[in-house]
Amino acid sequence: MKNFHKLETWLNCKQGQEFRYKLEKITHALDLLGKPHRELSLIHVAGTNGKGSTIAFLRQLFQAHGLRVGSFVSPHMVSVHDRICIDSQPISDHDFQRYLQKVYDLEQEVAARYEPFRYFEVMVLIMFLYFKDQQPDLALVEVGIGGLLDTTNVVAPALSVITSIGMDHQDLLGSTLREIAEQKAGIIKQNVPVVLGPLCPETTVICRQIALYNQASVYQFGQEFTYKAGQFSNADLELSELVLGLAGQHQEENAAVALQTFLLYMARIQQAIFPQVIKNALAQTSWAGRLELVVQKPKIYLDGAHNVPAIERLIDFIQEQDEPVTILFSALRRKDFQEMLGLLEEKLPHTPLVLTSFAYDGALSEENRQGREYVENYQQFIEDWQSDGQGMLIITGSLYFISEVRQIFKK
Repeated sequence: MKNFHKLETWLNCKQGQEFRYKLEKITHALDLLGKPHRELSLIHVAGTNGKGSTIAFLRQLFQAHGLRVGSFVSPHMVSVHDRICIDSQPISDHDFQRYLQKVYDLEQEVAARYEPFRYFEVMVLIMFLYFKDQQPDLALVEVGIGGLLDTTNVVAPALSVITSIGMDHQDLLGSTLREIAEQKAGIIKQNVPVVLGPLCPETTVICRQIALYNQASVYQFGQEFTYKAGQFSNADLELSELVLGLAGQHQEENAAVALQTFLLYMARIQQAIFPQVIKNALAQTSWAGRLELVVQKPKIYLDGAHNVPAIERLIDFIQEQDEPVTILFSALRRKDFQEMLGLLEEKLPHTPLVLTSFAYDGALSEENRQGREYVENYQQFIEDWQSDGQGMLIITGSLYFISEVRQIFKK
């Protein structure tokens, strides 16, 4: 095996490279590998926000019912291995190196016809190879960006899920909600049922049109199933007094989408479900960096609210609090961070907002402050706040920022 340090350098050099969609490139690579993705039963999850949390609920629901579950998510909070798990256990170092070597060897052949692999493509190939060898009962696969042209959109899923549709990645997906909805709905396949989260009328119409064209049955939050005040109901089932392990009202939507998806899949494989097991699974679900309480007193939350729709949900959460809140924010410059900051200031005019930077190429820096409070050293700021801060601190923005800050608290 090639020196692992060399392999890791090869992989990390790909981070931040411009991403060009080439579905035929990944299809060609998978053909050369013997089509490992065709040997999996899987659920494909797209959406602007809520993908990770929905997968966290799904994972817990299936595992609690005795299924062995693979999951693929991005970006990672701690280690690259966390993106590829079976029963919540990250892929081992040894396995990761083995498959990384395989993809490295494959690159020459694929690049001769197309171009070298991008970072995300490498991860997708490793995931398919690992899951093919491990044969979990089911794999939960999260879309990278968009849907239609995403590297993961080579799968033949048992079910498709679209959690939410909002403005994000306009540089790649289009500048209107309609264009973005068309990209997300690109994961809807012929005769494969699709579960939709709470979408606005405009995006609902697009998703339902594409589903109709594909003869895919639709289950939508607020229509075919609902969740209100701890009560879930659809045509076949009612569950009440549900308590969720994740904070924030938007998690009720994610939990409902996960529950509907879970019920459809279990019916499909004709496996029994147990209401008490469902309740326990939803209550025990956790997901790193999503309104995650990392310090109890005084309260510090980490929330990767990395686009406008996610900031709107964070604002809802802050408005429900009855103690003062301070916000520490950082993001990547390529994101619509000015719009995110404008929204925070407009909706929370009395909430202190502090900007900072972090160790990532393309992160905010002091010249982006535009008259706002800015601190160079966020670690020092957090320590100072802990010694004399009032109420709660919410650290938010880019998931890359959250993952870096999280290491302080997890030590």
